[in-house]
Amino acid sequence: MITDAQMHLWELDRPDRPWPKPQRGEPQREGGWSGEEAIAAMDAIGVDRTVIVPAVVAGDKNEYAKEVVAKYPDRFRIMGRIDIADPEASARLLPTWKSQQGMLGVRLSLGVDKQLEERSLEWLWAGCEEHGIPIMMLPQGGPILDRVAEVAEQHPGLTIILDHLALRLVQDGTAWNTLDATLALARFPKVNVKVSSVPNFSTEPYPYRDVHPHIRRVYDAYGPRRMFWGSDFTRLRGTYMDCLRLFRDEMDFLSAEDREWILGRGIAECIGWPETTAR
Repeated sequence: MITDAQMHLWELDRPDRPWPKPQRGEPQREGGWSGEEAIAAMDAIGVDRTVIVPAVVAGDKNEYAKEVVAKYPDRFRIMGRIDIADPEASARLLPTWKSQQGMLGVRLSLGVDKQLEERSLEWLWAGCEEHGIPIMMLPQGGPILDRVAEVAEQHPGLTIILDHLALRLVQDGTAWNTLDATLALARFPKVNVKVSSVPNFSTEPYPYRDVHPHIRRVYDAYGPRRMFWGSDFTRLRGTYMDCLRLFRDEMDFLSAEDREWILGRGIAECIGWPETTAR
């Protein structure tokens, strides 16, 4: 089975589900991105399942993602948003977090670097460790990963997934300059990486050969069982098919078994989404 480890879904701003004001950035595409649109894109290239990351522009609510899972339970699960600005209320949600429709974990992006620097998320690390809740996070760049290392050391039972290899989201080839800091975290067995949005870090056309040596270093450090392919579809450079083919068909250092782990088996085991259903 092929599982896309990251795709944003969101609705347009509407009166009964308003977006935060002031608005959190700009939407990655006009018109939102629906479950039906995602399934059409997935079916076109043979992706079986997708992990929904609700778009930050729509706020910290996960209702739409849960509705999509309820409608298409074999195709989607959720790494949901949580309000880190209200730790008291959010901490109370953690004991029952995974009882929500399709919810398998937490995803942090907006403000996570600042919170890591301020060491203000201890309540979240401890709560997620206690209740077996995996965390996907997007710290960007090398220095802040020293703080991620502290978290991993202090909470050895906490599952951490570094989105987009914890690289800066730039497309000029310089994102790889901080890869050493990401690789250093491989010493913690519960730290994993998403090899997601990888075409966005290339300065070449498909097959993006300039990224192959970097991915080989990730492979050597983490191994295929802790590397999770994802598209980040709504901000993806190039086609969805090329993003998949990069890991399915290219990079000759990957074996057939490696590709199975990277393209779905690894994320399924990590977040607890058994590979028991298919299209």
